[in-house]
Amino acid sequence: SGARHTRICVNLTIVLGTFVKARKLGEVLDSGVGFRLPDGNVRSPDASFTAAHRLADHPLADDFSEVVPDLVVEVLSPNERPRHVLDKVGEYLEAGVRLVWVIDPRKAKADVYRSLSGVTEVTADEDLDGEDVLPGFRVRLSDLL
Repeated sequence: SGARHTRICVNLTIVLGTFVKARKLGEVLDSGVGFRLPDGNVRSPDASFTAAHRLADHPLADDFSEVVPDLVVEVLSPNERPRHVLDKVGEYLEAGVRLVWVIDPRKAKADVYRSLSGVTEVTADEDLDGEDVLPGFRVRLSDLL
């Protein structure tokens, strides 16, 4: 990952983490953690949020997490293939992730997935919204870019 990609991930993790921590809503993690999905694949999204009530019986693991996040964020790298990203989005949704944000820095937009057929585009002057996964959370996409 390049410097721009990393800056976006850090910006998002700070904003998301501050919101979640202040309200004791759960855990925000970065790409350093791998999530073991029900199909056995391990994925490491650029950022993730898991609600506290889902972690109550599953403390944070020392290795891969078995608890699938509620929100996953992928920030596209310049050479990332769209098909590869859609495959990951499909895996996340099939595993039970409720909300997926795919941020495209070069196009200054994000695609928001609730399902593979339910995609909404967010432009730089619009907000990413936590919807019912993180009620009250909103961040202007341009503030992350």
